[in-house]
Amino acid sequence: MSEPIIKIVDLYKAFQGVPVLEGLSLDIEPGRITFIIGRSGGGKSVLLKLIIGLLRPDRGQILLDGRNTIGLADTAMNRMRQRFGMLFQSAALFDSMTVGENIAFPLEAHTRLGRGEINRLVREKMEMVGLKDVAHLMPSEISGGMRKRAGLARAIILEPEILLFDEPTTGLDPIMAEKVDDLIVQTQKRTHMTSIVNSHDIPAALRIAHKIAMIYQGRIIVHGTPGEVRDCPDPVVQQFLRGEGEGPMFLGD
Repeated sequence: MSEPIIKIVDLYKAFQGVPVLEGLSLDIEPGRITFIIGRSGGGKSVLLKLIIGLLRPDRGQILLDGRNTIGLADTAMNRMRQRFGMLFQSAALFDSMTVGENIAFPLEAHTRLGRGEINRLVREKMEMVGLKDVAHLMPSEISGGMRKRAGLARAIILEPEILLFDEPTTGLDPIMAEKVDDLIVQTQKRTHMTSIVNSHDIPAALRIAHKIAMIYQGRIIVHGTPGEVRDCPDPVVQQFLRGEGEGPMFLGD
């Protein structure tokens, strides 16, 4: 097995005294798709924000290629974040920009490329995610599924090593959700990026993940291939896979 690109060690995080993560440890393999599953409020989104440095843990380590990212100075933290792309649950497009301008934004903010090269890269990434003839439209003028695709194009425009997906299929109908899942697979195969997907979608996790990790009571209680997770004898895991007992557990998911 490859050395983990991200190694999370004994991570703790609480909000207003309420624990969310309580000693969570997890290895993320490079170039693979890892799904993080668990009940609502269990800390999945918090974990992604800790990985990318939007939140700081109360205790523990997050190692990126063996280097602890906790407590990095601002300049080093910004360099670290450039290794990541993130597709937010809502796609988080800027309403005042066209689709093309949204996708181009990271290039304009972080590079000195000329307009012609920026336009070429925008077209390339839009084609990669299956978007055509919408660059001139506003986000309000395209469907939810197309907004997710535009958000993904923006997330990969700087060709990051690691892609984070926060509930990428929330709010989509089953057909469009499956298309987004397939897009995650296609993107990983084409780019060999490491993908971390926070999701409630158990069938999708079992279908497309290389590894699945389940958070329960602030820790990872199972981590393995879809087959290993499916066959896990833990009754909490089996109950969750059957869709039973879902409900809020903690703050901050």
